[in-house]
Amino acid sequence: MHDDNKQFGVQDIVMESNDIVYNGYFKMIKYAFRHRLFAGGWSGEVVRELFERGHAVALLPYDPVTDQVVLVEQVRIGAIAAGRSPWQLEIVAGVIDKEGESPEQVAIRETQEEAGLAVTNLQSITRFLPSPGGCSECIEVFYGEVNADNATGIHGVPDENEDILVHVVPREQAYQWIADGKIENAATIIALQWLQLNLDKLRIGK
Repeated sequence: MHDDNKQFGVQDIVMESNDIVYNGYFKMIKYAFRHRLFAGGWSGEVVRELFERGHAVALLPYDPVTDQVVLVEQVRIGAIAAGRSPWQLEIVAGVIDKEGESPEQVAIRETQEEAGLAVTNLQSITRFLPSPGGCSECIEVFYGEVNADNATGIHGVPDENEDILVHVVPREQAYQWIADGKIENAATIIALQWLQLNLDKLRIGK
């Protein structure tokens, strides 16, 4: 289907082959395809190995009464491999891995599992592709209101060896942590920037 603002769409790709080269916790698939060119005609065969990990959901827990955000901290193997701090500060997030579960339901469930919080006024912020050149993952980002007074302690699913520490942070402090490079997670940066842009509307009547 064509996007009104784009010249080409899915129908302008010819898939030649797709072969699973690894199938473990994640999948790696080798694709070969051709595509239409902006100048006309078709490309030669393009071969790419694609990392497939499913799709994910992230939620920014915000308390509009106290003007605080809730962040979680946990070990991330990707950060280790990238030479960054293994313990990353993030908003709540999780993979959509249960049959029939909507992104909204995942957002609410993950907030309970990772921070022990109930969510109200759930709103969609955006969806984005973190690295479409090599990964098929799409992340849907939500905003949800919480009572930050209930945010405390260590959480996570024991069977998954999760060890998640909850942080309650003044909103302005969270912004500063982005500026300082203390927050490196894309979904968290996007959600906090959205909060800054929409704050007046969200706090009306609070």
